[in-house]
Amino acid sequence: MLGTLVNAAAVVVGGTVGMLLNKSMPERFKSIYFQAIGLFTIAIGINMVWNMQNIIMVVGSLAVGSLLGEWMNLEVGVERLANALKKRFKIGSEKFSEGLITSFLLFCVGAMTIVGAIDEGTGRSNEVLLTKSMMDGFSAILLASAFGIGVIASAIPLLIFQGGITLLAMSAASFFTPDIIQGLTSIGGILLIGLGINILEIKKIRIVNMLPALVVVVIVIWIYNAI
Repeated sequence: MLGTLVNAAAVVVGGTVGMLLNKSMPERFKSIYFQAIGLFTIAIGINMVWNMQNIIMVVGSLAVGSLLGEWMNLEVGVERLANALKKRFKIGSEKFSEGLITSFLLFCVGAMTIVGAIDEGTGRSNEVLLTKSMMDGFSAILLASAFGIGVIASAIPLLIFQGGITLLAMSAASFFTPDIIQGLTSIGGILLIGLGINILEIKKIRIVNMLPALVVVVIVIWIYNAI
């Protein structure tokens, strides 16, 4: 779990530095900076889906997962939780939930997260997660200077998600086949493109309601490979 703990710490440190930069940034610079972050997010998403495989399963999983998320109304639930946390800890950031969700997806849905957690869980090496920690730390500086404390708060779901994969890999590393990793990466890339569109305020996409697609694609590909 050392790699995941270092990763979470890097996000907290980077996010803190980013928040300090945000305080001295004029409003007009913040506006153009948000646009740069939006384009950066879309670019990462495109890179993740560039070599997409099993397209039918990915599209089907995205559709089914989105319908499930809409049925559960996850977006409203997350907003209520975010508002409750803001009140409980007296957080004044207007973009708390947006920063939390954006950071979580950027830090947790890539191939490095899954491969690194599996490597650490099986006792091979934590080198991938340590490298990812450095990358996430610098990304957190950029994100926190735009979104605020929500980026720092994303260290908590990062610990749960990435740490959970590490613990699972200790007993079932063979479950995460290359096809499953590729499917998760493809869905994650699509969600990041949607997030970029939201940040650029082109259109409001209910990304949170699409998150169940990450679970659905794992189940679909696992069943397909088992047949």
